[in-house]
Amino acid sequence: QVPLEESGGGLVQPGGSLRLSCTASGFTLDYYAIAWFRQAPGKEREAVSCISSTIGNSDGRPNYADSVRGRFTVSRDNAKNTVYLQMDSLKPEDTAVYYCATETLSNCRGSKWYSYDYWGQGTQVTVSS
Repeated sequence: QVPLEESGGGLVQPGGSLRLSCTASGFTLDYYAIAWFRQAPGKEREAVSCISSTIGNSDGRPNYADSVRGRFTVSRDNAKNTVYLQMDSLKPEDTAVYYCATETLSNCRGSKWYSYDYWGQGTQVTVSS
């Protein structure tokens, strides 16, 4: 089991920023690649970003969906066992429930949501004036 938990969501005005956190109690997050997904009402869950493990041959490389590249930044703080998603220049279309997830592999593969084994409960992000 990989018990993931997200936090940091909320209401923000367009152009504003939020930082989401993904933690895991009793489990070292850096063992695996960690992805961020989001799901807006009536839409399919979509990948936002992913960061690979930094252990062994993995390089900790991040990747991003085209819709968020240049505005969102994913990072790890292994001392705090936390993965962050820094979201800047937020737009109303970023409104969704955001989830962190892992498919228990070291590197990001660009997989669809149904390939992921473990999920957090989600945190709501609302971008509105």
